[in-house]
Amino acid sequence: MPQPSRRTLLIGGGAVMALGGAAIALKRPGGGEPIKIGLITALSGQSARSGEAISRGLTVAIDEINAAGGLLGGRQVELIRRDDESSPAKGVTAARELIFKEKVAVLVGGLDTPVARAIVPIATQAKTPFMVPWAAGTAITHNGADPNFVFRVSAVDEEVDKAMVAYAREVFSARKPGLIMLNNPWGESNEKGLQAALSATGLSPAGSERFEASDIDVTPQLGRLRAAGADALLLVGTVGPSAQVVKSLDRMGWTVPVVSHWGPAGGRFGELAGPNAGRVKFVQTYSFAGPSSPIRDRVMTALKAKYADIKGPADVTPAVGVANAYDAMHLTALAIAKAGSTDGDAVRRGYAGVEVYDGLIKRYERPFATSHDALGQQDYVWAQFEGDHIVLASPSRV
Repeated sequence: MPQPSRRTLLIGGGAVMALGGAAIALKRPGGGEPIKIGLITALSGQSARSGEAISRGLTVAIDEINAAGGLLGGRQVELIRRDDESSPAKGVTAARELIFKEKVAVLVGGLDTPVARAIVPIATQAKTPFMVPWAAGTAITHNGADPNFVFRVSAVDEEVDKAMVAYAREVFSARKPGLIMLNNPWGESNEKGLQAALSATGLSPAGSERFEASDIDVTPQLGRLRAAGADALLLVGTVGPSAQVVKSLDRMGWTVPVVSHWGPAGGRFGELAGPNAGRVKFVQTYSFAGPSSPIRDRVMTALKAKYADIKGPADVTPAVGVANAYDAMHLTALAIAKAGSTDGDAVRRGYAGVEVYDGLIKRYERPFATSHDALGQQDYVWAQFEGDHIVLASPSRV
């Protein structure tokens, strides 16, 4: 397949190049009204750090796109943010405002799966493309809509469940893991996925326990799993609840390995879980602590120049928020250019028509031609907390 760094893609009567990972629209005279991108994410509360990471990834990509001439004949891209506070109701309100009042071309968001799932019907009915750079619930993109306006550059629960089982088996030799799930639709979905992934490898769990987001003591559930002979824990929970699991394990003196979905990466887990936060190994789609590349170095330079708190790779926390959003924005720019307009249905078709993009996470080849999920299990890496920073676990892949 031709290399995008040397190839000009003629799209919708305008010329768009993919050079070194950036979607660049060649300027034509005229410009026009800004192309609005609406962001709905948690910008306050325990997951605010993740929402800010998504915002930063989008902003760096938009800066690149605008500096290169914008889209559709010189129109600049503008980001409009709304805080959903991890509330589905507030996410729906924000989605309606951005779609019907702000007239955004594309919605980006869905840090929390329940919020993303609540937005899907709104975006679908309005025929507004909805790009998800974080929430992993399988049903977000596998939503039964035809046509489907939802796209994702992120992990997917059913693939993460398989990866969690594989990591527990290969790294910790687990043969009888216990499941510990947050008691909400996301936890329920992953419980089913983990059961299926274990069954496919000929294993059965020691047991399956649920806990509430408000629980400050999970020792009863963990005690039942220890009594049942669990040799590892498969954890699905958001930041605060996952921290309570670690604290409960500390109180019990149980040093069982913990393999987690990426919930702990969403905020202040290192601070909330305490000195043993590093015992939890969790899935990620990207780490700036990985190998250097021209695009990684360019993004790091932009982040350090724009945000005073970023001095190096360890400060980009969580990295997946930045990386997923950065690639999602460039893929969105290519889709808009391919559409030749900001019409929602045309942009939806534009995503399917994107051919090649050299991104931060990987080289994407027709990422949405047959699926609405651009990343799969082969793209995941494993990480852990070291103090307040996320670093690669060892091993980082299995």
